[in-house]
Amino acid sequence: MSSSDGAPESWISSFCSLMGHEYFAEVSEDFIEDDFNLTGLQSQVPMYKEALEMILDVEPEDDEEEEEEEEEEEDDDDDVLGDEKTDLSMIESSAELLYGLIHQRYITSRPGIQQMLEKYEVHHFGVCPRVNCYGCKVLPVGRTDTPGQETVKLFCPSCYDIYTPPNSRFQSVDGAFFGTTFGCLFFMTFPELDVGGNRAESILSPAALAAGNTSKRSRVSSLHKSVSLTMSPTTEQPPTNQPAQINGILTSNFAPGLGFGKIYEPRIYGFRVSERAKSGPRMQWLRIKPRDINELDESAIYQATHGADEEGGYEEGDTEMGSTAATASQQSAIGMRRKAPMRKRRHLPSSTVNQTSTKNGEGG
Repeated sequence: MSSSDGAPESWISSFCSLMGHEYFAEVSEDFIEDDFNLTGLQSQVPMYKEALEMILDVEPEDDEEEEEEEEEEEDDDDDVLGDEKTDLSMIESSAELLYGLIHQRYITSRPGIQQMLEKYEVHHFGVCPRVNCYGCKVLPVGRTDTPGQETVKLFCPSCYDIYTPPNSRFQSVDGAFFGTTFGCLFFMTFPELDVGGNRAESILSPAALAAGNTSKRSRVSSLHKSVSLTMSPTTEQPPTNQPAQINGILTSNFAPGLGFGKIYEPRIYGFRVSERAKSGPRMQWLRIKPRDINELDESAIYQATHGADEEGGYEEGDTEMGSTAATASQQSAIGMRRKAPMRKRRHLPSSTVNQTSTKNGEGG
């Protein structure tokens, strides 16, 4: 294969340009040539050396002239060509497997995760199909790191769930080529990304946003009313004084697609269906999120409940007070422990005790 300017196209570029391989990043040759990055892959991939040479576009070391002379001496050329085609197909399948396993490691490296960020920002992987996520951008992930188990899935940071790609051409891509680490590591590397946002406007067309027709506005307002009746049972506002960050992570990125007003509640004529009904909702607690974000700040809650650090979080001038307080808290904790019931000693009759003592005296 060759590109438009006449230069031959590399195997990596041609592989990533195939239909269904749009999720893949182009792994740099420097990353592949580093033996440390390929540790342990030789035992997982058959025909490892030939597959690696195909990925790097390296010509085999065998002398081509000798091979041509041997082929001329053979009578049945068709059988030789058939064997070569079989070997070539096996090498190609091994090269795809090897590249996928290398790709799993590459997207967790600094250059690889930066390349996936560029794809993520331009909606290269699509959006979440869930209505309450408002078009949140998704990432390709795998449910296992072992190849041949499951196909690639799409992870949504808004509802913390995974989905099957909508296009069937991605359902033949192995999920192990993206792995289980990439999704969470991506958002830990870029905590400043706005994974939620109100993307409901982007779903509408510009003509619908610019329309000023009264009938359209009335229909939209009635639609919003029906949605509010279905999705949010009350108009209670979230509490005030919510922190902007907790432990360096934006609170707006804490599962913005979950919580109050973003959980579907089935209703019949305006009445909510009971959870005990056969047609009632199931597992809604998986979508629940606290109204007050401060409840998720476990370090602050622990500090407020237990005071200073147990390992010596007191100031230098408060050494004696700290030791006294620690001793008092330790004594109170010991006093609150449930004491095990004491076993009563078995009392023998006086006659039995006398006989035992007499026997011991005689034996002495």
